[in-house]
Amino acid sequence: MIAELGHFALLLALMTSLIQASLPLYGAERQDRGLMQLASVAGVASFLLVGFSFVSLAYSFVVSDFSVKLVAENSQLAKPLIYKITGVWANHEGSMLLWVLILVIFAAAISIFGKNLPAPLKARVLAVQGMIATAFLAFLVFTSNPFERLANPPLDGSGMNPLLQDPGLAIHPPCLYMGYVGFSVAFAFAVAALIEGKVDAAWARWVRPWVLIAWCFLTLGITLGSFWAYYILGWGGWWFWDPVENVSLMPWLAGTALLHSALVVERRHALVSWTILLSILTFSLSLIGTFVVRSGVLTSVHSFAVDPARGTFILMILSIATGGALLLYALRIPTVKKGAPFASISRESSLLLNNALLIVATATVFIGTFYPLLIDLIGKDKISIGPPYYNRTFIPLFIPLLITMVLGPFLKWKRDDLGEALRKLNIPLVFAALGGGAVLLITMGKYLFTAFGVALAAWVIVGSIWALVKRVKLGSIPFAQSLALLKTTPRAYFGLCLGHLGMGLVVAAITTVTTWEKENILAMKVGETTTISSYGVKLAKIEQVPGPNYQAERGTFEISEDSTVFAIMSAERRYYPLQQSQTNQTAIHTNLISNIYIALGDADSTGGWTVRIYYHPLAPWLWIGGLTMALGGFISLTDRRFRIGIATPNKEALA
Repeated sequence: MIAELGHFALLLALMTSLIQASLPLYGAERQDRGLMQLASVAGVASFLLVGFSFVSLAYSFVVSDFSVKLVAENSQLAKPLIYKITGVWANHEGSMLLWVLILVIFAAAISIFGKNLPAPLKARVLAVQGMIATAFLAFLVFTSNPFERLANPPLDGSGMNPLLQDPGLAIHPPCLYMGYVGFSVAFAFAVAALIEGKVDAAWARWVRPWVLIAWCFLTLGITLGSFWAYYILGWGGWWFWDPVENVSLMPWLAGTALLHSALVVERRHALVSWTILLSILTFSLSLIGTFVVRSGVLTSVHSFAVDPARGTFILMILSIATGGALLLYALRIPTVKKGAPFASISRESSLLLNNALLIVATATVFIGTFYPLLIDLIGKDKISIGPPYYNRTFIPLFIPLLITMVLGPFLKWKRDDLGEALRKLNIPLVFAALGGGAVLLITMGKYLFTAFGVALAAWVIVGSIWALVKRVKLGSIPFAQSLALLKTTPRAYFGLCLGHLGMGLVVAAITTVTTWEKENILAMKVGETTTISSYGVKLAKIEQVPGPNYQAERGTFEISEDSTVFAIMSAERRYYPLQQSQTNQTAIHTNLISNIYIALGDADSTGGWTVRIYYHPLAPWLWIGGLTMALGGFISLTDRRFRIGIATPNKEALA
């Protein structure tokens, strides 16, 4: 009965979204306040209905209702409760229901917190959100019903992909979806602005918080996904340029550009048409990611390789949404008021250069991801594009981007002098020179590119801190006055500095781990010892360990330095009888400066086991840097300038 109620709620949500997508749009055109207010009511109603549907599906998983086909195919009685819950979205139908749930959450948030929005703009934004919701609810109802029943339910289910039976699945996909779907708000604001023919600073202030929310969650999702791949897959890497990794990176790059261009619209009313176009492009890239993992064109641990007909449905949604928005852009953008001019040396110019580099980087990733698929589709050959391509094309684009990232905040709006701005950056320049010079000195000039990478990382890290130092005039005025300036500094500025600092940490980690990582792959017997870097690694024992729904072969390793054992590590090979598959549970010891990483492989005929041992210097900073970037974004969201949904009291009336 619960499943039927959940399905019925989806049908009601589809009808509600149809109302949301149509009547408020007509009301905005006719200035009918009643019809415009209907958008908010429909937005909240859709959220309640889809939320009930999602809870119904989750309940079916928790109680192991195998009469629901989705539960029977993706769960089992012996599975721990946490994986029964995360199993709700560890499949095509459930993940799409989560996707739609997040979409209607954003619509409900606009309905409730967008009180300061002009009624016509709010109605049009929610109508566009309603169109997107209608399309995906129709996709769920007609092609991907998560509540389909089985006439003869099994006594136990088939379980889920063992690789997905990990706590990371509880956080990683929802964060990614919050990012992907969050950019639909920017898309809706862009389309609504094109319909109205009006984009101003107020529009940018309304759209920026939603873009920032999406960017924060996508940053968090990509960071957690990278760490999940690192400790689960057992190959010792943190990024492999997998096509499904790439389709999450592309909207992040475009979203980063959008975040910066919206700032220019707000402050200077410049880059207006470009910002509108970026809003459309960023959400379109999110839809492309949704299409790729559900079309069957890729086989990946991240993807749902299902019936290509479903992929065709999503491709139609993508084509109509993107094509319709671009057509509207072409027709209406000439009527939108253009922004103020600015000099070639100015903060606007640095942000424009930032945007250009990010979009070219996005195009580079797009070509590397889809060119092999195109070649395969036309049947000429099968090719693979891997790290060498991205090392030669993507990385060089980030060098000027990292330079301008630090320079930009020191430039004035409208017009500035480059020499004067560079003089303010003497300390970051000194630290960059010292960092690069130290690497060249220690390695006797052997690692020139590494020295350049370390110099760039020092430039970004110190430059991010220096921006805050210069803002509060630390050292040039009494400390008490600097402290007072610090207290009045907007939180968004702290967020900016933290975001840039996080990127610097990531650059430092990538440079270091790529150059100085060590690998030792060998066959070890119990009692044998090997070395990695300056550490000794001893295989102490191998034992069989039963799990709730798997059998594990666990290897215990003793890690020593100067003959003193300082860590005990356990790595496992897990076998899942129901799925007839095997996974690795790696062992990682970290001191937040470096990682020792061990993966246990197959047994051989001589009584030994294949063991992969890695030493990764600065590897933890990869994820610390990513989390720092996301934290910077979340801190910025607490700035009072982003609280657009809260009505501001009239000070004169209160006086």
